[in-house]
Amino acid sequence: MSLSQCPSARPPIHLLAAESDVIAGLALRAEHRQPVVAAMLLEEIERAVLHDPETMPEGHVRLGSTVVFVDERTHEAREVKLVLPGEANIGEGRISILTPMGAALYGLAAGHCIDWPDLSGNPRPIRIVRVEQPS
Repeated sequence: MSLSQCPSARPPIHLLAAESDVIAGLALRAEHRQPVVAAMLLEEIERAVLHDPETMPEGHVRLGSTVVFVDERTHEAREVKLVLPGEANIGEGRISILTPMGAALYGLAAGHCIDWPDLSGNPRPIRIVRVEQPS
C-alpha cells in the first residue's frame, strides 16, 4: 500500500496582516514552552502573502475558520475550528493555533495538500477539503 503524498513544495498561503501579527506574538511568547510549534508557525507567517480584509482571497483558513481536512495516511476526515489557545477544546472540535495541526492549517485553502510533522515528528500528509469562514 502506497502512501498518498503531497507535493514537496508547500502551497502558497494567504493571511490577514493584523491577525498574523497577533499570531506571531503568541508564537514568540510560546517559544520556550512549545519551541517546535512556535518555529513552524513563525516560518509559515514569514512565507505568507499578507492582506488587508479588503484584499484577502476567499477560502483561506484564518482564526475562527471551520476546516474539513483529510489525513491522507489514514483517509480519516475531520472537521475542526481554528481558535486561540484559550478557546481550544479538542472534544468540541476547537483546535488551538499553537498546535502542530493548527499551525499546519493556518492560511491554506480548499484543495491544498501539505506534509506536516505530527506530534512524533513523522510527516503527515493532510488535504484541505473545505473552509468556512466565521460569520
